[in-house]
Amino acid sequence: MQHRREFLKKSILVGAGLTVSPYELFAYRLPVDRSVKLFNVNTGEHLKATYWAKDHFVKDELIKINHFLRDFRTGDIEQMDIKLLDLLYSIQLIRDTDKPIQVYSGYRSPKTNARLRKRSEGVAKNSFHLKAQAIDINLPGTELKNLKKLATFLKRGGVGYYPKSGFMHIDTGPIRYWGS
Repeated sequence: MQHRREFLKKSILVGAGLTVSPYELFAYRLPVDRSVKLFNVNTGEHLKATYWAKDHFVKDELIKINHFLRDFRTGDIEQMDIKLLDLLYSIQLIRDTDKPIQVYSGYRSPKTNARLRKRSEGVAKNSFHLKAQAIDINLPGTELKNLKKLATFLKRGGVGYYPKSGFMHIDTGPIRYWGS
């Protein structure tokens, strides 16, 4: 397993200097398993799921991930964007950590999003959380500013930086950045 990780990490660095973007590099269907290790700070739940095995998606694992990233306030579940899972996998792979990514918010129902918008100006009306294309995270052992730099480098979508709240937002929408 360690040899594959080293190969992939080196491929990313080489790819960064070539015309291949980091996203394109990870988009290739390499014959390796892809797993994510997560901790939901709101529910206390832990999850390790291998959503890609050898050459296919693992349906039962995707169902577990969708349930884990549900709107914890309403219980609503949506199918999470696979590109978002690949982004989480990429972050864990590059950081070479066994620590779970801390999840603050995954999917958000329209009801929850409307309620949060009333309390905070920072909640977008058409948030990518509503489309199951966004997640708010932190990674223990990695400074948040370095996590932001990594997500920005990967160029997979939006990156919002909220150091006072202790998390960052990533999504698979258009590439854009905000926050200090």
